[in-house]
Amino acid sequence: MLALFKFLSIQIVLLVVVTSVHTYLGLHVIRRGIVFSDLALDQLAAFGMIVGLAIGIQACSPLGYIISFIAVLLGSFLLAYVKPKNPNVPHEAVIGIIYCLALVASVMVADKFSGGAAYISQTLAGTMLWVNWTLVGVTTVAYALLSLFHYKFRHKFIKMTEEGPGSVANENRWDLYFFISLGIITVLIVPIAGVLLAYGFLMIPAAIATLFTKNWGKALKLGWAVGIGASLSGLFASYFLNLPYGPTLVLALGAAFLAALAIRMIKTSPAGN
Repeated sequence: MLALFKFLSIQIVLLVVVTSVHTYLGLHVIRRGIVFSDLALDQLAAFGMIVGLAIGIQACSPLGYIISFIAVLLGSFLLAYVKPKNPNVPHEAVIGIIYCLALVASVMVADKFSGGAAYISQTLAGTMLWVNWTLVGVTTVAYALLSLFHYKFRHKFIKMTEEGPGSVANENRWDLYFFISLGIITVLIVPIAGVLLAYGFLMIPAAIATLFTKNWGKALKLGWAVGIGASLSGLFASYFLNLPYGPTLVLALGAAFLAALAIRMIKTSPAGN
């Protein structure tokens, strides 16, 4: 019983911390229409982790985090400053290309060392079962600092999101700050949650909230409530039904999104009105 309490408590704290910041940044990503930007940064973080493993650096070690951060920092610069002037080539195309290149590079590096294929699978599914309190503490501090930064400059970021390009001075620089924020949470969460679950944490609670309200405060509260609830459902289902942890959480979040879509359809249908 004590072992179960320790396991569940550490997972619950991590899920609450992760959902808090990811939901807020996810609202920006969805409302700005750059829905694959985080996926590209997630894959760059995974690429950094694969490179580290290839040269003998353990994942989730300080040096491993540094290598992943260098990769996402490069990606952040590209996302912030490479914006085609041609209207026929949207920014999302650049994002997709960055993701594709990061994924291919990860596969190519993994192919060159023993057990590389298993590590590719690990970067997708994660290893959240092995989270410890030290990692949770580091994540909590980093997320708290990011929250303070975004709260202080919330008017800048929200104006960029709501009014679009050209709404703030030095737009590319503020874009860079935003993508670096995404990169930091990506570097921290991808080695343990994997690319797919990290993307799910960012997008799904925010997407659910966006279905029901445009108000930032209400959207945050709704996203936090649904995201935490769905994540805890996945956690308990994984533990008591002996299901793989990361994929189960993704499915739980996905089920919550499908339920939200159904509720939204009922509310907007003639009978629902």
